[in-house]
Amino acid sequence: MIRVSVVILNWNGRKLLEQFLPSVLQHTLSEESNVVVADNASADDSLEFLRSHYPDLPVITLDKNYGFADGYNKALQQIDSEYLVLLNSDVETSSDWLQPLISYMDTHPEVAAVQPKIRSYKEKKMFEYAGAAGGFIDRYGYPFCRGRILHVVEEDHNQYNTEIPIFWATGACFCIRKKDYTEAGGLDGRFFAHMEEIDLCWRLNARGRRVMCIPDSVVYHVGGASLNQDNPKKMYLNFRNNLLMLYKNIPQRGYLSTFIIRFFFDILACIRLSLKGNFKSVWAVVDAYKDFRKMRPSYEPFRKENLRKTIIEHIPTQYRRSILMDFYFKGKKSYSAVNRGGNSITRNGS
Repeated sequence: MIRVSVVILNWNGRKLLEQFLPSVLQHTLSEESNVVVADNASADDSLEFLRSHYPDLPVITLDKNYGFADGYNKALQQIDSEYLVLLNSDVETSSDWLQPLISYMDTHPEVAAVQPKIRSYKEKKMFEYAGAAGGFIDRYGYPFCRGRILHVVEEDHNQYNTEIPIFWATGACFCIRKKDYTEAGGLDGRFFAHMEEIDLCWRLNARGRRVMCIPDSVVYHVGGASLNQDNPKKMYLNFRNNLLMLYKNIPQRGYLSTFIIRFFFDILACIRLSLKGNFKSVWAVVDAYKDFRKMRPSYEPFRKENLRKTIIEHIPTQYRRSILMDFYFKGKKSYSAVNRGGNSITRNGS
């Protein structure tokens, strides 16, 4: 009986499948777990490659590119396993990566989702930007990780090898109960890509479910395989979706002050980008704000639903300070520095 389905969403990723799928299959397939590829209407020869090299591998073929969020939504509707693992196509798994995640979930029914420790595929001793050893978010919506503060990524010296509650688990390797995924409404398909896993984890946390990092499991992520960090489209999606996420999830108390301060920070970000001559990214931020204002009215029902279902207004793993202020003005450029003393996220979240 298949209890765990590892689902790889693919779009024009034949080279990534060729490189990384063998290790995933080798380290995953068992009587209780399988691997499924969901194809987002690839225009390359991904499907031909899978048919010729892995004829027995389950493949879900979608009729168009729905993006990361809705692509997974539509694929996961067709899978009935107890546990779902959303795994990027550019992830190399280690020999015993899956069992620690599932064992923890089996013995902790209050936990909805977990992630492993994410290291860089290119620099194996370094944490990887998108997830590291667990994700957090500050009061103004800026995400950071245990092992990565803004653009500064730490080397892994096993300093973050404890299991801890986190605010968000990375979409690069995201293990969740199918029941929790369905009841929370899945990923927000209108996001298309970026921030969707943080938004989902916010809903899970607010509704009394927990999200954890399990460092006994380790995977290696290339990162930026679809869009690199400086890509204006990625900048646009990150800013727009982050604003939508805030609107959907922030409690009424503090709503106005959060958006005012967030707007001020984003103006400073645009000034900084302008001084660097990165005008395309400035316009990406401006377009993100324009589209956020256009989309906000249609998100009002989602906000009302989230607030109605919220049972934990002040989520313990949300950082109550500004990570930007800590980084730029206080020189706190590691998770251990941010988490020191009275600012302890781990202590408050445990």
